[in-house]
Amino acid sequence: MNVSLLPGRVMVNGPLGELTQQVPVRMKIEQGDAAITVTRPTERGDDRALHGLTRTLIANMVEGVTKGFEKRLELQGVGYRAALQGADLRLDVGFSHPVVMKAPQGITFEVPVPTEILVKGVDKQQVGQVAAEVRKVRPPEPYKGKGIRYTGEYVRRKVGKRA
Repeated sequence: MNVSLLPGRVMVNGPLGELTQQVPVRMKIEQGDAAITVTRPTERGDDRALHGLTRTLIANMVEGVTKGFEKRLELQGVGYRAALQGADLRLDVGFSHPVVMKAPQGITFEVPVPTEILVKGVDKQQVGQVAAEVRKVRPPEPYKGKGIRYTGEYVRRKVGKRA
């Protein structure tokens, strides 16, 4: 892994790719032999918040280019399924037509079983954004629980009308 520190910018190279992130110029970033250190100029509240943000952004970049990130989604509903069309994701989720989502650059889709989707990439923010867009196609509804949800997400169920 290689880290380049420029004024106001950090660039991280690793086995899975390269990420660049703008960081606040006020934060002092130093690279030691085995660690990257972020120090803040003062103990004011906004400097403390920027310190934590900068540290977390750099840590996520390092983790992204070494291990990568993934989000798992599951489809629940009769006839709901996902499939890959080349690199694109095809969703059959109860509409009169299939929904095809193009994979943005740096994101890959995997469909291990027809009711499960994996969104993988090196940028944590982009992986979360793409997973949210996939979920937005058919969010889980509270009456029958049908829809696309994150694995482990709890959907509060409502009682329907009584006959």
